[in-house]
Amino acid sequence: MPITIGVHNSNPSLYYLSRLDYAAEELAAVGETAEFHPYTDGVRTGPLLTEGVIDFGGTGSTPPITAQAAGHDIVYTAVSAPRPDHGALLVTDDSPVRSVADLKGGTIHLAIGSWQTHLIAKALDDAGLSYAGDVTAERSGEDSEKLLRSGEIAAWVAQGAQLAAARRTGGVHVLIATGDVITDRSVFFTRRELAEQRPEVVEALTRALRRADDWAAAHPREAAQIAAEHQGGTAGDWETALRALPWRIEEVSDAFLAEQQEAADIFVRTGFIERPVRVANAVARKA
Repeated sequence: MPITIGVHNSNPSLYYLSRLDYAAEELAAVGETAEFHPYTDGVRTGPLLTEGVIDFGGTGSTPPITAQAAGHDIVYTAVSAPRPDHGALLVTDDSPVRSVADLKGGTIHLAIGSWQTHLIAKALDDAGLSYAGDVTAERSGEDSEKLLRSGEIAAWVAQGAQLAAARRTGGVHVLIATGDVITDRSVFFTRRELAEQRPEVVEALTRALRRADDWAAAHPREAAQIAAEHQGGTAGDWETALRALPWRIEEVSDAFLAEQQEAADIFVRTGFIERPVRVANAVARKA
């Protein structure tokens, strides 16, 4: 049976890995083959792992926490370096919203359940506000930028090429810079069974991710053209977005686990998850 790697558009490392030969090459060295399973919503990564649809996946910071809260026995395998310029909360230049406190009572568009929930929940918490009670969080869509510019929503979390395009167009500015609030790492995880019984497979996948990141860092224009052709937007905006990423895979550290635990505690307080999560449980046990 091949090792099935989940891939979706929102995880850049896996997105480019799926278009290169590195996973197959690294897994061949440990006697395995690679297969990619595309899906659209990274929030589903935990269930897909538990159901055996995929063996390995990657998201932003929020989905592994919600997966743990839902009872999925996941194990972190690697993380990206911090991505301070990956996304931002935008408001219009003529907006009355001048600070996080001014968001109270407003509507924010964001990719609910993604790292963007972590960003908004923590920014509000730091300002003494609640994600659950002080703002209306709505799922972003193709019309989010239009609704922001027309004043129908107070703020919008944009990322990648959409953020680059909005800033290039003008008339908006950054209210919350991601790097001022959270580290916003890509996070990679698997089922406990695979992590503990086949650590050589996890190591091979991590090597493949590092090679994919090295390729993307060395070929930003080619990577941008691939994304623009597949996901829309302009190659120029994609190149701006991709050049802002660190393209570096790191080990799971105590500092990262502490970041995740802080997020999990905020999610419990705001009711985004129903029960407390001990993030440290999502590491492989020593043999």
